[in-house]
Amino acid sequence: MHHGPAVELGVDHASKKKARLGVWFFFLYFIFYAGFVAIGVFNYELLSIKVFGQNLAIVYGIGLIIFAVVLGLIYNIICTRYENKLNIEEKL
Repeated sequence: MHHGPAVELGVDHASKKKARLGVWFFFLYFIFYAGFVAIGVFNYELLSIKVFGQNLAIVYGIGLIIFAVVLGLIYNIICTRYENKLNIEEKL
């Protein structure tokens, strides 16, 4: 039994903007992650200080996870706007 695609895929006119935004978000996250790694390599004692009742390593690590999720949500919102704007112009 042959099943066709659920949706018809076309040209994505927003792909360049989405790719550029993804690279920017990658480097933004990379800076925060590199800070965590740098503290762990060069001054690991700093990770044991108490912040909000936990050590800095836990708070920073959970912060990185939350930051990644927030960046993903922002990326999705912005890319949806790009797609709606640029792909609707094609239909006109």
